[in-house]
Amino acid sequence: MTRTLDTTELSDLFAHLTKPAALTELAVLAGCLLASWVIVRLLRGRVAAAGSIWFGDRIVDGVLFPVLALALAFGARLLVSATLPIAVFKLAIPILLSLVVIRLSVRVLRVTFPHAHAVRVIERTVSWIAWLAVVLWITGVLPLLLEAMEEVSWKVGNTHLTLRNAVEGTLTAGLVLVVALWISAAIERQLLKGSGDDLSIRKIAANLVRALLLFIGLLLAMSAMGIDLTALSVLGGALGVGLGFGLQKIAANYVSGFVILAERSLRIGDMVRVDNFDGRVADIRTRYTVIRALSGREAIVPNEMLITQRVENLSLADMKVLLSTGVQVAYGTDVRALQPKVAEAVAAVPRVLADPAPSCQLAEFAADGMNLTINFWIADPENGQGNVRSDVNLAVLDVFEREGIEIPFPQRVMHHIGADPSAGKAGE
Repeated sequence: MTRTLDTTELSDLFAHLTKPAALTELAVLAGCLLASWVIVRLLRGRVAAAGSIWFGDRIVDGVLFPVLALALAFGARLLVSATLPIAVFKLAIPILLSLVVIRLSVRVLRVTFPHAHAVRVIERTVSWIAWLAVVLWITGVLPLLLEAMEEVSWKVGNTHLTLRNAVEGTLTAGLVLVVALWISAAIERQLLKGSGDDLSIRKIAANLVRALLLFIGLLLAMSAMGIDLTALSVLGGALGVGLGFGLQKIAANYVSGFVILAERSLRIGDMVRVDNFDGRVADIRTRYTVIRALSGREAIVPNEMLITQRVENLSLADMKVLLSTGVQVAYGTDVRALQPKVAEAVAAVPRVLADPAPSCQLAEFAADGMNLTINFWIADPENGQGNVRSDVNLAVLDVFEREGIEIPFPQRVMHHIGADPSAGKAGE
């Protein structure tokens, strides 16, 4: 269908829809839809890949199904038109075309922004616009509406714009940006597939590809809206001044992000401590880094902070972490005989490493007893430190109970001084 219908053609269309030949078209159209479903099902397999744009979650909600249905319906229309008057396909083809636009926009936005609340609103807006455009196209109202929009015009600088150009340019810009997001998401998924030491380098490439495609898409979108791209030279100069003054922190964070990814001082999965916050590096973005603590909390740390401040990386050279706990024993305890027993009990705790071996040291002589410090190593800090320290303390407690070792309570000796002054004089 390449043009809208006038009043006479619209009347003929509804007349043909009531004839028996329309049932034949419906049967052919149903065959096209069924064939599309079967082809997509065979290509997808039993289970679709997570976040698939082509196949979707239920076959029919992906992009490939309406695309195949549109192609098959268009081919069937060419074959049927030689023997039957066309009625059903005149309605089906624009409807399928609108379905392609809706599915493409919805799937790309869901994959690109999976947790954004505005995606749902955008989905409904795109659906309403697409279906409204189909109705206006079929009824022949769309050309009249476009002509009316052509009469509304204004001048911006040396550029003459009309309402029609603005609307068409906005729709074209949206479609171009959606396609750019789709291509960038597909390239990023391929670049980040798998794992290894070069994950940071692939993350750099993915971020650069996304930024480049979005920039190209923005230029094409602006060109479609009728904006003179030569004006971007002035905009680029103003943007440079803005980055030099007002946006220098944002620019510094972006540059720091690429530096971190390039030199790999921090990698995704490392256990780090930043500003007294311990956690695992969950993601490194171009502007910030997400650090997830073992408690489930997440910290969003600007990349500039990771460059200019001290960062403790527990995973850069060695995953082994030294932990310690303390206990006090009463004076008179045979510490030399107790030390190897405590070290042996701590070594039996599942997560404690045998090399380096645990140690029990006499740290100091306190007021109420002798303080012992127990040092031990673990190789999996990402599984928590408080739980293994608790297991070590329980093992030490078992040793004390077995050996009859006393953990002293605070003790104070009080001397009572009499208040009779005569006793002092008698003594003189």
